[in-house]
Amino acid sequence: MAEKARVEREQLAAQPGTIPAAGKVVFEIYRYDPESDQPPRTQKYEVNTGDCGPMVLDALLHIKNRQDGSLTLRRSCREGVCGSCAMNIDGVNTLACTKATADCRSANIRIFPLPHQEVIKDLVPDLTHFYAQYAALEPWLKTETPPPSGREHRQSHEDRAQLDGHYECILCACCSTSCPSYWWNSDRFFGPASLLAAHRWIIDSRDEAQGERLDQLEDPFRLYRCHTIMNCTSACPKGLNPAKAIADIKKRLVQRHL
Repeated sequence: MAEKARVEREQLAAQPGTIPAAGKVVFEIYRYDPESDQPPRTQKYEVNTGDCGPMVLDALLHIKNRQDGSLTLRRSCREGVCGSCAMNIDGVNTLACTKATADCRSANIRIFPLPHQEVIKDLVPDLTHFYAQYAALEPWLKTETPPPSGREHRQSHEDRAQLDGHYECILCACCSTSCPSYWWNSDRFFGPASLLAAHRWIIDSRDEAQGERLDQLEDPFRLYRCHTIMNCTSACPKGLNPAKAIADIKKRLVQRHL
């Protein structure tokens, strides 16, 4: 299932867009200002794609700089590294800096903040709870054994390779906010991003707190609200597979009771 979701995502990304390199595109953007009397709404902006860069983030900054300075969004690296510009574009959670305008399905592109999160303003969601869940997992190396001769803990190339597909996570929250279980149970369910991080430390050969980490996750809600529908894997802009990591955590919990 994971491979199928990955292939479908790659095929979708490979499909030619319907938008020409230079032409008029309408961006319908979610607007909300808590200091205004206006209710949440969408507002349309027309942009000539020849006047800005090729990515959706370029168009958003063009709108902010040339048309409406009140438009609020997060952005930083513009290289798909920081995860700041995660939002729902054209019906898919992704990064505005790596989503090409030409790859959108129509010339009327709808943009919303990440779903089912409280909105601070416009395209800026409140991810305080999301980051608190990540911090609760204590995502750092735990060991009682001092490193040899005061040097760092070492691991084999094979053990290090096990961490591939984990450390690349940029905590953009695209996966967690695409998960229906996280929408309805985010107060208790850790969600795909945090569980992927938990798995990263559970499988680290240098970490000596595997039992403690598994104990923390052995809960009907923290882990088992995942039903492996693969939304998280399909949404990840880095091509990671949180669903596979979550399935392995479940297997490890079962195995230790056998």
